[in-house]
Amino acid sequence: MTTSIAAAFFAAKLQFQTDVADVATALRSGEPGFVLVDSRSTVAWEHGHIPGAVHLPTAEIATRAGELLDPAVPVVTYCWGPGCDGATRAALAFALAGYTVKEMIGGVEYWVREGLTLRTSRGDIAAAADPLTAPVARPLVAATAVPIAVPAAVACGC
Repeated sequence: MTTSIAAAFFAAKLQFQTDVADVATALRSGEPGFVLVDSRSTVAWEHGHIPGAVHLPTAEIATRAGELLDPAVPVVTYCWGPGCDGATRAALAFALAGYTVKEMIGGVEYWVREGLTLRTSRGDIAAAADPLTAPVARPLVAATAVPIAVPAAVACGC
């Protein structure tokens, strides 16, 4: 493998993927330059979603994207997390519909793990940042780090 092939591969990844931290920073700016789309099921959306996101399940993109989203505005898709390819499928559906699109790697799982806010029917909530995935003020202590609790039975439904 040559370095030029590797460079092309990684450049392509950056053209089509973004991460949770970059999305959060862009959303905080007030002018992110994209629409964030949650492609999960209605049950997953209602359980908790990223504030400011638009809910459009993958199966509905082909028929509803035009009524909800301006094709001139780039789209960033997300789903449950890295163990799910729902955001990839949603990104493909948007690309086939003519949208400029990126996939947010990490999904809701890493959004929560970085201590960022989710919107729920009970209001906005946030867990403490997971010291294994996000910078935290306290150092890790061996054998005492406990992952944040993610509610059971929440799946993307894609």
